[in-house]
Amino acid sequence: MPEKKVIAVVGATGAQGSGLVRAILNDKAGNFTVRALTRDSGSEKAKELEKSGAEVVAADVDDVASLKRAFQGAYGAYCVTFFWNHFSPEKELANAAAMAEAAKHAGLQHVIWSTLEDTRRWVPLTDNRMPTLMGKYKVPHFDAKGESDHLFVNLGVPTTIMLTSFYWDNFIHFGMGPKKGADGKLAITLPMGDKKLPGIAVEDIGKCAYGIFKRGHELIGKTIGIAGGHLTGSEMAAAFSRALGREVVYNAVPPEVYRGFGFPGAEDLGNMFQFKCDFEEYYCGARDLKLARSLNPSLQTFDQWLAQNKSLIPIE
Repeated sequence: MPEKKVIAVVGATGAQGSGLVRAILNDKAGNFTVRALTRDSGSEKAKELEKSGAEVVAADVDDVASLKRAFQGAYGAYCVTFFWNHFSPEKELANAAAMAEAAKHAGLQHVIWSTLEDTRRWVPLTDNRMPTLMGKYKVPHFDAKGESDHLFVNLGVPTTIMLTSFYWDNFIHFGMGPKKGADGKLAITLPMGDKKLPGIAVEDIGKCAYGIFKRGHELIGKTIGIAGGHLTGSEMAAAFSRALGREVVYNAVPPEVYRGFGFPGAEDLGNMFQFKCDFEEYYCGARDLKLARSLNPSLQTFDQWLAQNKSLIPIE
């Protein structure tokens, strides 16, 4: 039997990475094996991955030497950054540069770079429809990722650029789930107007990435956008109502109201939703549901995701 190819997964215990690790481990007959990269190889999550059959290696995106060691001998790598851990676009740029350099150094044959649009290509800093943040960004957690795309390309790293979508898991972990309003009704609040929001179950991101690795050279040099559904706020509220057996309404607020909610990242997210609204046709078009399903035949719809996860969603 030919030796299995090693995929090094950055952030293997995180949202995106853990989905890819599980996808590789669950495919016993597949051509790949997984090297799980994590800052803390002694953590409970890392130990669980090791028990499941992953090779666990300590590596830190802030330390290029550790990445070079961790990528050595691998066939490919999944590269992702962690904006919400530090809220620093500059750190994301530095981390992306370190991963690109390490991938080049190790001679990897296929890298997936998990990224998002640099919104300044659509909304320049001189455009006042939304405020400029941190001096030089419109949507900081998008822009630095998009700005980093060329780091892989310019080094000649064989890369598939993968555009992700809004995590439906944000309704569990990010405080975006239904909340009781003054009228006692449950509501989800988003500044999306009547526009569609591409979303995905976070575990499906890893499964789609695995599908990209399996397709191999065919997708190198391509930009692939993934989503499990394109839904309006009203459609999501209706799905919540069906899943919870209680009425959930959609509270559409203007972006400037959302930006003023005051939680960490509210301005960033307010601008993000506004970008998705203002450029709905492009943004949905870049995230092809049929292509995502071809990469991941078990891709969940929002209704399927809610059926599996409704008990985890905090109802306030």
